[in-house]
Amino acid sequence: MNANQILLDSRPEGLPTADNFKQTSVQLPAITKGEFLVKNLWMSVDPYMRGRMIDRESYIAPFQIGQVLEGGSIGEVIESNNPQFPIGTRVSAMHGWRSHYVTDGSEHTRLPNTPMSESHFLGVLGMPGMTAWTGLTRIAALKEGDTLFVSGAAGAVGSVVCQLGKLMGAKVVASVGSDEKAAYLRDLGVDAVINYQTTKDLSAALKQAAPQGIDVYFENVGGEHLTAALNNMNDHGRIAVCGMISQYNDTAPTPGPNNLGMIIIKKLKIEGFIVFEHWDHYPEFAKKMGQWLATGTVKAEQTIYQGLEQAPAAFIGLFEGKNRGKMLVKLD
Repeated sequence: MNANQILLDSRPEGLPTADNFKQTSVQLPAITKGEFLVKNLWMSVDPYMRGRMIDRESYIAPFQIGQVLEGGSIGEVIESNNPQFPIGTRVSAMHGWRSHYVTDGSEHTRLPNTPMSESHFLGVLGMPGMTAWTGLTRIAALKEGDTLFVSGAAGAVGSVVCQLGKLMGAKVVASVGSDEKAAYLRDLGVDAVINYQTTKDLSAALKQAAPQGIDVYFENVGGEHLTAALNNMNDHGRIAVCGMISQYNDTAPTPGPNNLGMIIIKKLKIEGFIVFEHWDHYPEFAKKMGQWLATGTVKAEQTIYQGLEQAPAAFIGLFEGKNRGKMLVKLD
């Protein structure tokens, strides 16, 4: 069987372009004992993948030129010599950016039978949702009555952070890059929304939205958002650093905030985290999130591109603000 795959053809400089990717077709080997053949149904594109396109040491190995990219995927077993994964089994893995592949099942998870779309296991029931829950509960220790500020608030992680913040009894202030995204978050019950694209002074806008100050900041963006948050944090505030997407495509070092002294003055706690280090708590999260989804307490927005060939455009779209909720590619 032939499998379509997308390779990293060159390392991006600044914002990635279509020229950095290359689609190829390869002949897959026949499955042997203990193996099975997977047809991918869904794949995820995520901002962290941009960091893996840089040849540097990090918490995860960089992508290599000429090799197939990888990322979260949901697939169906269509041929099997492994009794643990019979034909028809739906599986999650890190084998995105390809239409089919052969595996022995290592690092694959069987998905439960559920009336919900299996795509949610790449979003609100997967890494993004788990990241939101981990940042609020295990890193920032959000409490009822706190004021929570969320940047990148309409994205896969941020939109879940906003909803969980409301569930946990916080006042939620969000920052987004368009009026359409602002309206979306207001529909989710967010208390105040700032469109940073039309705001001349983000720090002043944040003070107006939260005159009582910020107790917890969920950091997804960096740059001027971190500066504004530091200016408005309350004493003993907590900052959970999930990402800094504003800097991922920079071609030169970005100057740091000029108000880092606020960390001392306000006795702040700032902690970066990688969700995979907290994955042993996933069953607890999945049980709660499954219930919230089933009852409609948490809503899962998705932006879907159709076809493997659209994966590069979907990925680039993350940095152009084209996603609302989770960005996914539905494979043919």
